[in-house]
Amino acid sequence: MDRTYWFQLRKAVQAVTLSGTGRKPGPDRRAEYFRRAGSGRYLSGVALLALAACSSGNNGVSPTVSVQRNVAVLLPLTGPNAVLGNEMLSAARLALSRPAGSTTLKATTSLPQVDAHDTAGPGGAAGAAQAAIAAGDGIILGPLTSPDTSLIAPAALQASVPVIAFTSDANQKRPGVWVFGITPQQQVDRLVAAGVAEGRHQFAAFLPDNPLGHALGDALIQSCHAKGLADPLIAYHVNTPEAISAGLATLSAYDSRVAAASGQATGSASDLPPDLAAALSSAPKADSVAPSDGNTASANKQITGGEAGNAATAASQALSAPPFDALLLGDLGLSLKNVIDGLKTNQISGSQVRLMGPGLWSAFSLKLGSIGGAWYAAPDPSDRKVFVQNFTTQMHRAPKPLADLAYDAGALAGSVSASSGGKGYPVDIMTRSQGFTGVDGLFTLLPDGSTTRDLAIFEIQAGGGARIIATQSTRGPSAPDAI
Repeated sequence: MDRTYWFQLRKAVQAVTLSGTGRKPGPDRRAEYFRRAGSGRYLSGVALLALAACSSGNNGVSPTVSVQRNVAVLLPLTGPNAVLGNEMLSAARLALSRPAGSTTLKATTSLPQVDAHDTAGPGGAAGAAQAAIAAGDGIILGPLTSPDTSLIAPAALQASVPVIAFTSDANQKRPGVWVFGITPQQQVDRLVAAGVAEGRHQFAAFLPDNPLGHALGDALIQSCHAKGLADPLIAYHVNTPEAISAGLATLSAYDSRVAAASGQATGSASDLPPDLAAALSSAPKADSVAPSDGNTASANKQITGGEAGNAATAASQALSAPPFDALLLGDLGLSLKNVIDGLKTNQISGSQVRLMGPGLWSAFSLKLGSIGGAWYAAPDPSDRKVFVQNFTTQMHRAPKPLADLAYDAGALAGSVSASSGGKGYPVDIMTRSQGFTGVDGLFTLLPDGSTTRDLAIFEIQAGGGARIIATQSTRGPSAPDAI
């Protein structure tokens, strides 16, 4: 090393030794300082000066040194969601503790380190993001919720730090902020693709009047448009048995179907909403439909006035099919039971219509035998077996489902960092067309902030429970790299 280095080193030793003393360093004092190898400030100063000297001297030869930008993880590490937050943090650390599966790291490149920040702390999510940016972190994994994502996004975008948010609220997506949770749009896209492959063309939805219901409805409209299908029939309901039964009667054109079965005129088309009247005119007839379970008493409740005489017809004879051949539902719990009862009352049969629902049904599929044949889209559990084994070995407990997202996000960050030679997280690598294979299956980040996922199709069994009937989506073949 040249004289400049030794001059800098001597000045650094003097500065650290004199800190707070106001005295000149003597030989004994400098010797004593050299013996204190544990002094963090001294060693850091020497290391930085040595790095500067080596990069500017050494006969003009400058070895390449990768500057690794660390990974910020923003999660609730205290407060009511601390258990989940720390579980996800453990999963992210596990992912970043091993090299990316498809990339060989250069000798000068190390794995990025996790820089954890508590979104439940005094500064909240915004303070956690500011701390991560101030620390020079190159990417943010998290936060957990949609409101927290909206709080951190402006600062992250201004600092050009990409965000992989764990929310499933698609409204938070934007270039540079990816919605990484499993969204209603991803599920509906998969269900519609599978329905079209089965020959379904007229989709409808009967959904709760809540945020999940409207997200599913919006997703169905977008997916049908993307597939070139007719506009779906969509109805929202409040959670009372009467409102649910009446809503399904209207959506399925029950009165018109009863009148048609009894040989009576169905009334003018002006009595029905225009889209429903048009769909009903092309609905399949009953001659190829198997009879459904009798519900005489319930059927009588749906018919009033001059139509009451058709109750016996409705109970004893199969009606024509509703004006749709695929019906998306979104209810859970007791309201789903009321919807299932309404389906029976209005003779909406699984032999006529493919019922579909959200991936949340997987949590209680054993109780859904009464709608055997219904579908939902969710990750294939076989994809996460290795992750579960590794996590259980390290943490001595099985991971919660949301830990999958944190693991995949951490592995994604490690893979992108490795591909860039440890120099950061370029958007072109993050949004590569072939995507990444994670513990929840193949996923691809799109430039607009959305994420596509290869979800499996599960079919509810008549005795309860579900089985996978399709693991491949209709997307083109990809060349996924494991992360």
